[in-house]
Amino acid sequence: MSEVQAEAQVLKPLKTWSHLATRRRKPSEYEIVSANLHYNNRVANAPYELDPELAMNKWYKKNTFGSPLQHDDWNAFRDPEEVVYRSYNMMQDGQENYVLGLFDQFNTREHDKSLDPRWVGTLARLYTPTRYLFHTLQMASAYVGQVAPASTITNCHYFQMADSFRWLSHTAYRTKELSLSFAEKGLVTDERGYWETDPAWQGFRELMEKVLVTWDWAEAFVALNLIAKPAIDEAVLRKLGESARHNGDMLLGLLNDAQLIDAARHRRWATALVKMALEKPGNAEVIKGWIAKWEPIADKAIDAYCGVLSDVPNAAASAKQATRDFRQSLGL
Repeated sequence: MSEVQAEAQVLKPLKTWSHLATRRRKPSEYEIVSANLHYNNRVANAPYELDPELAMNKWYKKNTFGSPLQHDDWNAFRDPEEVVYRSYNMMQDGQENYVLGLFDQFNTREHDKSLDPRWVGTLARLYTPTRYLFHTLQMASAYVGQVAPASTITNCHYFQMADSFRWLSHTAYRTKELSLSFAEKGLVTDERGYWETDPAWQGFRELMEKVLVTWDWAEAFVALNLIAKPAIDEAVLRKLGESARHNGDMLLGLLNDAQLIDAARHRRWATALVKMALEKPGNAEVIKGWIAKWEPIADKAIDAYCGVLSDVPNAAASAKQATRDFRQSLGL
């Protein structure tokens, strides 16, 4: 081969991005817009390519790249459903249309007028304060997404963050609706008091406040997606939804069912990430250690919340078992 031919071969343009060029097929939309997009993993000692002693660089070196949970290539992670911004908006536009349809249909039927005022008091205590709870999920997802070591992991957390904001919005909308028919229940105004002082909420408040100050990205992922979210899904969404149906509040039951569809998708990608992490020897022990640390805090939160759902038999035990069933399915 002549020198000219060799140079021409070297300069031959790639048909796709270099990090996708080794695959023997055309990259999917998901791979093009999701994979290997982080720029802060090129220089190990200075993630943001400034002074290595800069606080931001030290933070990422410790809490992202220095995590006890290690993998040779976090960028190999793929969301099993390959959700991208475009498909997320299409999918959740349909979900939001369904939820808005629920609101409109039950409003037309004057649903709130049929509710027992005692049940509305329960909603004021156990449902409308969830806008605080969902906001903590939103913030926690945002943090883990920000410090995650791969863009495909970041994206999953950011879509999860958006779902938490949607749940918060549904709660706020429903709170205002209920306040129009039951002004005496303190709806819209008393939720912060319940969140900060009611015994039913203090377990979840403690759990989420501790999640929000967990800086290691992988421990924060485990605490949020393997512990806190399953506890909230099973206690606040599923068990409160069951209680709602027992009290003639089909709207809340259906609303929580819709939100559980999102929660199931979150579990699917979290499961895929755990199974990828387990490829590396030693990671199973790290994850098990974190689960042992966080599970009792979540159990206490479930006990406190489900303990006041007197019309749902064995609510706490059932919710805790469901969280364990999920974690056992991870292959730990």
